[in-house]
Amino acid sequence: MTKLSVNINKFATLRNARGGNLPDVIKAALDCERFGAEGITVHPRPDERHIKYSDVRELKPILTTEFNIEGNPTDSFIELVLENRPAQVTLVPDAHDVITSNSGWNTKTNKDFLKEICRIFSREGIRTSIFVDPNLEMIKHAADTGCNRIELYTESYALIYAGGERERAIEPYVSAAETAVEMGLGINAGHDLNLDNLSYFKKNIPFLLEVSIGHALICDAIYLGLENTIQSYLRQLKNY
Repeated sequence: MTKLSVNINKFATLRNARGGNLPDVIKAALDCERFGAEGITVHPRPDERHIKYSDVRELKPILTTEFNIEGNPTDSFIELVLENRPAQVTLVPDAHDVITSNSGWNTKTNKDFLKEICRIFSREGIRTSIFVDPNLEMIKHAADTGCNRIELYTESYALIYAGGERERAIEPYVSAAETAVEMGLGINAGHDLNLDNLSYFKKNIPFLLEVSIGHALICDAIYLGLENTIQSYLRQLKNY
């Protein structure tokens, strides 16, 4: 079974746009769990423009599903993760000024750094996942860092799929997944997966352990309702 982890950042973006506590991010996370989500993902950034560090601290003691904290492993991020001990930390090479994640790690160039970060979290029993493009060389170097999983960056899949070339879209991800399994790595995926392209991705990546979906899911929820939307995404993962 592939787990659906709902990224709740967009709830926080909406809240922060007006101030106050509408929508209530903590309640939204609990509702996502109640409606069937098998994990909750947050991506706190240093400027706290959506998820705040205080949100992370509030969420940890009340969530009952897997908690995934993703982000660039700066000193403050590392401290936050160690303080809250999620089930998983996903390492993403975000520059401070990007709107959203836009590339995977160069695991060759950053191998020594990533090794140290993975070692820090592994000592505390926190599963580590490294955000990578579907690049076989980068996946092989990721395996040398001591991480447990990779998260495949799926923007290029989504763009090519939307253009009507789904076989070309999925091809590099199939190779990437096969390589990851050969290297002993678990496979997660995320970025621009949606109700149109998720089922086909799952069908062709049978080893997929988890997808993290936020923006598209929250947009769908505006029209379909949150509970119905989460159930729709779960059906895409099960009825491929």
